[in-house]
Amino acid sequence: MELRQLGEKGPMVPTICFGAWPIGGGMGRVDTKQAISTIHAAINEGITFLDTAQQYNSSESILGEALKGYRERVFIATKVSGEDHSESHIRSAVDNSLQSLNTDYLDLYQLHSPQPKWPIDQTMSILTRLKDEGKIRYVGISNFSAAQTKEAIQYTSINSSQPRYNLIFPEEQETIKYCGDNGIGVIAHSVLAKGLLGGKYKPGHEFAKDDERRLFNFFRGDLFVQITNITSTLDSWARDNGRDIAQLAVAWVLANPLVTSAIVGMKTPLQVSQVSPAAQWKLSKSDLEEIQNILGDLKPEWRKDPL
Repeated sequence: MELRQLGEKGPMVPTICFGAWPIGGGMGRVDTKQAISTIHAAINEGITFLDTAQQYNSSESILGEALKGYRERVFIATKVSGEDHSESHIRSAVDNSLQSLNTDYLDLYQLHSPQPKWPIDQTMSILTRLKDEGKIRYVGISNFSAAQTKEAIQYTSINSSQPRYNLIFPEEQETIKYCGDNGIGVIAHSVLAKGLLGGKYKPGHEFAKDDERRLFNFFRGDLFVQITNITSTLDSWARDNGRDIAQLAVAWVLANPLVTSAIVGMKTPLQVSQVSPAAQWKLSKSDLEEIQNILGDLKPEWRKDPL
């Protein structure tokens, strides 16, 4: 597995990051034994960068169980979620994450989203103190715009940013460029667009009640049909090149030299083995031009908030 540096002064991490939202139940219940087997399969493939969050249901505790005996082999990232960025809440969230993940330090601790009602200087100072105390090693942000990132880095060193970035919704170019210009590592999330770029779901599919994707507008109605027309063409292009659309989605994100790692949610060992080869697929300039021609039919309104 290729490694890239996470930020100007950060550690080397794998270019594919294990996204733990699905194993926590975000896409429907996953058997705990299956989830643990999937985590171990990922680590054995060299996917030792693991990303979770406070709000990912049982994700942290499942990782904590799976990582017994593996702690020194992995780089754990988690996030404080929700609207409360008070010191008491952040400290409580960190302590709960440490306990759930069965570790005495977090490699990367991130703000899951900006919360403007809490002064950013105070929030970043809290993270700095946690870093000084040894509870967290690096500080990251998620879903911050370029302007919000510019404000946050005035108050502490930020190693990483998590923007949504994929073939269907590539709108965070400004944020990615800003991060690149300022030594901040980019960890792309929603690389498979919650499954739109997985090649499995077709118009008319109905998600289970415990699958959060039933709420997403891009999995419903005419919008789903229109996007599927594009993803079907992308899948055909990938298969003509001996791959599939999921591998294409990951390889396309990693073709951007400003991206450190692509977060991919995997629920089975088979999915791990299917996705991991994407790290070695280097798309050429002509490949990227052909892909862009296919994406030329994307409509601007598709790139709005997906909920």
